[in-house]
Amino acid sequence: MSSLGFSQLGMALALAAVLAAQIEAGQAVVFEIDGAKKQAISPYIYGTNQPDWRTHSKHLTLTRWGGNRITAYNWETNASNAGSDWQHQNDALLSQSHSPGEPVRQLVAAAHAAGASVIVTVPICGYVAADKLGGGDVNKTPDYLKTRFFPTFPRKNAAFSDPPNLGDGKVFQDEFVWWLEKAFPEARKDPARTIFYDLDNEPDLWSSTHARIHPQKATYEEVARLNAESAAAIKAVAPKALVFGPVNYGWQGLVKLQDAPDAKDRDFLDFYLQRMQAAHQKAGHRLVDVLDVHWYSEARGANVRVVEDDSRPAVAAARVQAPRSLWDPSYTESSWITQWSTKGPIRLIPRLREKIDKFYPGTRIALTEYNHGGGGDISGGIAEADTLGIFGREGVFAAALWHVGRTDDRFIHAAFAMFRNYDGKGAAFGDTGLAAQTSDVERTSVYASLDAQGRIVLVAINKTDQVIPVEIRLSRCPRVARAAVFRLTQSSAQPVPGPDLPAAGPAKLNCDLPAQSVSTLALTPG
Repeated sequence: MSSLGFSQLGMALALAAVLAAQIEAGQAVVFEIDGAKKQAISPYIYGTNQPDWRTHSKHLTLTRWGGNRITAYNWETNASNAGSDWQHQNDALLSQSHSPGEPVRQLVAAAHAAGASVIVTVPICGYVAADKLGGGDVNKTPDYLKTRFFPTFPRKNAAFSDPPNLGDGKVFQDEFVWWLEKAFPEARKDPARTIFYDLDNEPDLWSSTHARIHPQKATYEEVARLNAESAAAIKAVAPKALVFGPVNYGWQGLVKLQDAPDAKDRDFLDFYLQRMQAAHQKAGHRLVDVLDVHWYSEARGANVRVVEDDSRPAVAAARVQAPRSLWDPSYTESSWITQWSTKGPIRLIPRLREKIDKFYPGTRIALTEYNHGGGGDISGGIAEADTLGIFGREGVFAAALWHVGRTDDRFIHAAFAMFRNYDGKGAAFGDTGLAAQTSDVERTSVYASLDAQGRIVLVAINKTDQVIPVEIRLSRCPRVARAAVFRLTQSSAQPVPGPDLPAAGPAKLNCDLPAQSVSTLALTPG
């Protein structure tokens, strides 16, 4: 009972008696696990945009080379433009190296060495930085677009060269992909160490983040055309690679492309998927494989957005519920989205899937930036663990957290560990999902899997500040010989082993979930 914070045996026995009485009285939450209902879980949902391979290599299966900086990245010289993030300045922040693509090469090599895959962003906005001169806003230079930038094109339509021609005043993105594929030929042989391609970053915000190269709002037609042309150029060089697009920044980008001038009351993603379907038919093969969107929760508690560095009780309470907006048709968060747009539940992933089924069947789903905040608090760990479980259950293909605010994200990393390294020795949630339901979705969550060793691995979440007794009912599952327990609570930002659970019958376990906790249960058959 040490995982509950009790040191005296008498107190532990007394609590156990109380919990048993609650279960007998029907007050326990019930988890139903069905071992016959299975689905594959994508290996690419455990990703982050800012990996620390020294300390988190066992936690991560994916990283992404992306963000605002990459929109104007010149792979030939490694020059880039900061956009509105820092004075619209051209500089050498991404790399001082003059070797073509060196920061990309380093990142891919590090990820592959850690056994992870990479999403590489390919610029499609039209211009890339021509220099690393710094000095603040490029608009201080007369005729800056011609003197401080080079035009970039999807296709070279000529022989590729390595190193690239630095004297032609142009940058070609299919040559970039060709160079990268040549540098990492094993990426097409090992699915655990592969390379995917993102079509730029958040085009809905180009006119604000990169106003020097794209001062006008992006249009529906422009984004669809650029995606189709660039994806076709990538596939011509790397036909086995999966391409992600359109990489919208958030809700208003998904529905209106941030009020694009040609929106005309049309839903942007509906339009986009129809255009990608048409491009597929014209090309004779799929161009865009994965629908890629970003999701920074807009949910609020005490009038504070949950992604902020704030863990007061009201904010934390909203944060642990916020992942339900990814799927739950019964949950309406407190946000401007539900007040003014959806007028009810968001259910983001089912919403995206419905659009795909209607307009471009077979397209996969990715969230290559997302965050629910609270990384330095157990509420952030709970929200992250819930999110990872949702991604697996809802069939998301790829996901990569973007760290925001404070650098203290220890509970978010711990949540990854509860799925990817819960015993400190590499034990992980399985890649085959099992059907799992809770009788109280507001207070708890439960996710179930079958791992490579034949164990049923559960992740159970208590979102409340009270201990919750749980009855775990196993249907069409092997008899359990051992039920090992690992906990994540506010007291330690890492999985902590607890005492094994005793079986309550041939297909039943009783468990108490500590207040505000994530529990990983490894059930060994016998």
